[in-house]
Amino acid sequence: MSSISPKSFEATQFKPTPNNLEAFFMPFTSNRHFKANPRLFVKAEGMHFTNIDGKQVLDATAGLWCVNAGHGRREISEAVSHQIQELDYSPPFQMGHPAAFELASRVAALAPTGLDHVFFTNSGSESVDTALKIALAYQRAKGQGTRTRLIGRERGYHGVGFGGISVGGMVNNRKWFGTALGGIDHLPHTYNAKEMAYSKGQPAWGAHLADDLERLVALHDASSIAAVIVEPVAGSTGVLIPPKGYLEKLREICTKHGILLIFDEVICGFGRLGTNFGADYFGVTPDLITCAKGLTNGAIPMGGVIVSKQIYDTFMETSAENAIELFHGYTYSAHPVACAAGLAVLDIYKNEGLFDRVKEITPYWENAIHSLKGTRHVIDLRNIGLIGAIELESRPGKPGARAMDAFLKAYEKGMLIRVTGDIIAMSPPFIVEKSHVDQAVSILADVLKSID
Repeated sequence: MSSISPKSFEATQFKPTPNNLEAFFMPFTSNRHFKANPRLFVKAEGMHFTNIDGKQVLDATAGLWCVNAGHGRREISEAVSHQIQELDYSPPFQMGHPAAFELASRVAALAPTGLDHVFFTNSGSESVDTALKIALAYQRAKGQGTRTRLIGRERGYHGVGFGGISVGGMVNNRKWFGTALGGIDHLPHTYNAKEMAYSKGQPAWGAHLADDLERLVALHDASSIAAVIVEPVAGSTGVLIPPKGYLEKLREICTKHGILLIFDEVICGFGRLGTNFGADYFGVTPDLITCAKGLTNGAIPMGGVIVSKQIYDTFMETSAENAIELFHGYTYSAHPVACAAGLAVLDIYKNEGLFDRVKEITPYWENAIHSLKGTRHVIDLRNIGLIGAIELESRPGKPGARAMDAFLKAYEKGMLIRVTGDIIAMSPPFIVEKSHVDQAVSILADVLKSID
């Protein structure tokens, strides 16, 4: 037993100096800037974080798009506590535990008709790489081993695995790591400022952009293409909303040429648009859905790939008796503690009607976001579901600098926002009240007026 007093772990005992921050190599962070000017959270409840100075910070981003049900949910912590005492770990290879099957059944029940099997991972990045591997293996199982090419989209974000950055289309995620996977091509992104600026919901212009998939089919031949992967709404790249009819066209072209369609719903899944999944919102059913984030409300890392019955059955029917049908998995797939968190979260979503709550507050959210039109530096506003984007004019020769200044200033004023380039993204927890929306927009307006 440790002789260290529990009091030594209290937040008030921690001194945030560069020396004791040095060991942590932080992800997607300017380490030197942060460690000279640290921003540390020590507590979270409801709609707010509390930082190390005791100041409340409004969470306008649901953490990183993940804390959909709000912070500090006792139902989740109690479920996790009970599970870790009862069964802390169970190997997922050739063994199982009841919560894994229960959670898979409940996730499948939420998914569009026909997507009824779930392969569990530990993150959105793992979910994407898993989905890509399933797609390749499925084509091989069908006797179509020439289908090895994967199609992503410019300005797409699919996590940080080598598969995800290969099909992704964000330059800084790709340029440092070599060619990654070969045999990749990309559709054009869907954003056109001239045609789409200040859109509310789906833009009317742009469905024809999906036709570029036919060009790629003509270039590579359908017999070489395994799958197309897109985000229904591209979130991390700056909230790029699909034009009306665009996803429908992609589905039609994929079906026509025997290409699998993967929706990366790490952000859209579990209520962000007011529906179970983005697929439901847009009325387009893919062959696979990747998910994570909202699955466990960010409490315990977990992700998943929801797979169609056709894909699952193909693996079962083309493998020898007692054979492993898919040579893929993780030590922590369907971890018991993560499953306990997931089950508790799904109960909260259902019992509190949180997806319907998103629908109810969406019109108010939309009006609030668009009330920023004409605010200093703003060149576009867009929204869908409980997501909003405020695009700023870039400083000459310094892309991203203005939004980063806004991020820091917003934190000083008591609000957490998300920035990518010169785009501010906001995606609050589903428990957000109108007063929180008003507060968020007011703070942001003040911030934009105060920065150069």
